[in-house]
Amino acid sequence: MLKSQEVRKIAPEMDPLRMGMGWTAQDLEKPQLLVESTYGQSHPGSAHLLELSQAAAQEIDSHGGKAALYFATDVCDGMSQGHDGGNYSLASRDVLASLIEIHAKATTFDAGVFLSSCDKSVPAQLMAIGRIDMPAILVTGGVMEAGPGLLTLEQIGMYSAQYQRGEITEEQFTYYKHHACPSCGACSFMGTASTMQIMAEALGLMLPGTALLPAESGELLETARAAGRRAAELALSGLTPRQMVTRRSFENAVMVHAAISGSTNTLLHLPAIAREFGVELTAEDFDRLHRDAHYLLDIRPAGRWPAEYVSYAGGVPRVMEEIKSMLHLDVMTVTGRSLGDNLEQLKSSGYYESRDELLEMTGLTRQEVIRDFAHPIGSHGAVAVLKGNLAPQGAVVKHSAVPKEMHRAVLRARPFDSEEEAIAAILNHKIQPGDGVIIRYEGPAGSGMPEMFYTTEAISSDPDLAASIALITDGRFSGASKGPVIGHVSPEAAGGGPIALVEEGDLIEIDIPNRVLRICGVSGVAKTPEEMEDILAERREHWQPKAPRYTTGALGLFTKNAAPPMEGGYMC
Repeated sequence: MLKSQEVRKIAPEMDPLRMGMGWTAQDLEKPQLLVESTYGQSHPGSAHLLELSQAAAQEIDSHGGKAALYFATDVCDGMSQGHDGGNYSLASRDVLASLIEIHAKATTFDAGVFLSSCDKSVPAQLMAIGRIDMPAILVTGGVMEAGPGLLTLEQIGMYSAQYQRGEITEEQFTYYKHHACPSCGACSFMGTASTMQIMAEALGLMLPGTALLPAESGELLETARAAGRRAAELALSGLTPRQMVTRRSFENAVMVHAAISGSTNTLLHLPAIAREFGVELTAEDFDRLHRDAHYLLDIRPAGRWPAEYVSYAGGVPRVMEEIKSMLHLDVMTVTGRSLGDNLEQLKSSGYYESRDELLEMTGLTRQEVIRDFAHPIGSHGAVAVLKGNLAPQGAVVKHSAVPKEMHRAVLRARPFDSEEEAIAAILNHKIQPGDGVIIRYEGPAGSGMPEMFYTTEAISSDPDLAASIALITDGRFSGASKGPVIGHVSPEAAGGGPIALVEEGDLIEIDIPNRVLRICGVSGVAKTPEEMEDILAERREHWQPKAPRYTTGALGLFTKNAAPPMEGGYMC
């Protein structure tokens, strides 16, 4: 018997309450499906999801089920940038996941369709899918078009820094702001939103080839309908996410992450998602799998093209075809077939021919967007995990976006206890080549772990600093960030991690090839590892923790209970 029907027998008020919404007696007997979306007028990634949710629900209703629309609206990282609203961003992921769990468990359903697009909503829904473990399929809301001249939103940080330095006029800056988001959908670069859409498909929880579809296309509406039909089948099949998504599925996702040069925020999200599926995925797994991985995708911010071109070039299936030799092709997917079978089925379905027609309109070849495996952009993945006395539990760097000059460097420490202090120093030219900017007390327990996006853009857009300094933080970066930036330093400063002990003029060694991040000197004078150990021990005796920044509300709860950055920053 379906779970919904079992619950009806022990909850007599359920039937009359549903009939009060217009359900018929016949509807009550059908498989009952949750259609959960982040629809709301919160940002372009969610504002268009109502139509998609309704399309999925209509297909469920016409294929033997009964759909119920639920909403857990997300917030936008872009709108929360540069002010204290950004502190709520990571916390919102865990709150959303819990709200979806409540929706699914308080009223029993037999399967679900989940619709989302962006940075925290896609991870939140994936976490919830693993946690509730009922038959489920995910539909992502696609990607917006680029603006005039292929303008995309991640460039606004650069233009903002240029405007504040007086390098462009207010009129120019306003033009860029008014044309960077011409439609609904996720922002058109390989930021966290686009990365997580791809991760959802790579895990096997989406219909093949449906991540990063153009948001304004009819394809996305048909995808929602197809997901509704498949969800109705899943309700009867009983195939649950935990039966499909295994450790091998997560390893596939990490290999795809390397191929696309995905956002560093994925090292927060995939481990947190894996935990909900009963899988342990560590930062060391990312580092190991990335070491020999081929980086193929020439998409901003590390590459040349907007993210809408990914789908035109063949999408996630094309990426997987290129790295097929490095994937577990036997993993199960939401189609009820293995990954390998899905890829073979697409070849005979006309999928790639339809993509070629779209790509032809751009004037590009497929290899200009998705390189061949034999001709990668890079052959050592995209991210690395660095360790040393500054980050005993690790730190993350997207080395594919770091200037070669900064892959090995020794820098003078310039520590700041907040992002606001650091960005002011950068914009006012108080940071010089050879400096190592330290931003601390911005980890999950410190302030909720906001993004340091505007600080990274201030650095990468300054020709004097872009290849001569580094930014090191226990906070995180936007998926749009590029340049010499190292984040997720663990343990974080709020917990007394070594980053809290750094003093002005300390020497900081960065060695990406050898995965090293350490304090190697004091007041500009090199010290042995043993000497540094003694110095840090003495400093720790005098260190005093800061009073909690938040003690009540959502951030009070999150900062008190958040796991370390390198474990996923989830709320314990």
